[in-house]
Amino acid sequence: MKNWKIAITLGILCVILTIAIRIQLKTMKEADSVVSKATMNNDLRNQVLIWKEKYETALKAFEQSEYDLENSRQSSTQNDGNAVKTEEQIKQNNILLGLTDVTGNGIIIKLEDNKTATRGSIGALDSIEYYLVHDSDLITIVNELWNAGAEAISINNQRIVSTSAITCEGNVIKVNGEKIGTPFEIRAIGSQELMYGAINRPGGYYQYMRETGVVTSIYKATNINIKKYTGVINSQYIKNK
Repeated sequence: MKNWKIAITLGILCVILTIAIRIQLKTMKEADSVVSKATMNNDLRNQVLIWKEKYETALKAFEQSEYDLENSRQSSTQNDGNAVKTEEQIKQNNILLGLTDVTGNGIIIKLEDNKTATRGSIGALDSIEYYLVHDSDLITIVNELWNAGAEAISINNQRIVSTSAITCEGNVIKVNGEKIGTPFEIRAIGSQELMYGAINRPGGYYQYMRETGVVTSIYKATNINIKKYTGVINSQYIKNK
């Protein structure tokens, strides 16, 4: 009987202990769950902060890139404007130097040896030289054209520039070192009225040539084409400051 009571008491204690253990385990699980959730929330919060920091860094980098790009665009636009101005200046300088083909209004002068004049047909006191075109005649006409404001001049398609030489070697006239022959066609672009009046004025050199026997003609023309100078312009003494 005593053993039976002891067994019942032990059984009740085991049941109570089992219930207590289950309650303790449940409490621990719930506590672990709360801790796990808190830990998870902390991890998520940390991740959000990390990505927020990355976003702000990327945003600043993007804004800086936009700023740099805008500066580059403005600088490029300014450089393009300077390049256009420089190119236009180069073109204008090439025109003035005679290094490009040009077209414009002006006058055309033709000078030709008088082939009908011979030593037998002219007077004894006359000279056949008066009936021929010489290098000095061309030089004089060219200088008068420059003085009248000519912007471009050529003789038989040889462009006259600052270094051009008009010379006579025996019976041959050379311009820019190239042989040219009669008839001589002088083209000049500029004010038609000024150049025509300067060349064809009474008592001028052109009139003198005509009166002495050279075959001459002069007329105004539009869209005169003058070829560029194809030689090399060398400067021996001038230097950039």
